Amino acid sequence: MFDEVKELHALKGGSDKAFETIYRRYSGKLYNFIMTISRGDTYMAEEIVQSTFIKLWEVREQIEPERSILSYLSTIAKNMLMNKYQRQTVEFLYQQLLLKEQPAYDTATEKETDRKWLEDYVDELIEQLPPSRKKIFILSRKKELSTKEIAEIMQISVSTVETQLSLATKFIRKQFEKNYDKLFLLSMLFINLT
Repeated sequence: MFDEVKELHALKGGSDKAFETIYRRYSGKLYNFIMTISRGDTYMAEEIVQSTFIKLWEVREQIEPERSILSYLSTIAKNMLMNKYQRQTVEFLYQQLLLKEQPAYDTATEKETDRKWLEDYVDELIEQLPPSRKKIFILSRKKELSTKEIAEIMQISVSTVETQLSLATKFIRKQFEKNYDKLFLLSMLFINLT
């Protein structure tokens, strides 16, 4: 019999088992919620669910066990989704600004240089990850293995692989977001020019 308050008290105390129990109980419901508000974007729903549970673990000491955890998780997930959409809007506006300011000549070489620079930058960030997280990330993103295949290779659970992938992605995203303010200013410039 699932006792939410008891599990939340255990989670608040740092229990991995309580975290896994709550994850198994609510991840599907949260996924369906995000699928609804993201209009069926499965990739987005998976990413937001993982990020939400990582956030739950990070703020576990602030949890109020008497309050509904599903409501709490839904609020975190909805805010993360809205932030992601805002970032995508800024990135889109930035790309539009670049297209508007671009000279008429062929920019294939410039795009290839940008792509190579971006790949090198991501590779540098990957090198900063802890060894096992780095290996999981490379197997997933570079070798394109599934979480199940990675779990079998590394002899760990699928949920551990998913958590490690989310942590790696979050780290890389945070590094990119350090330059987010510049993108935001450029997007505002673009809005004013149009």
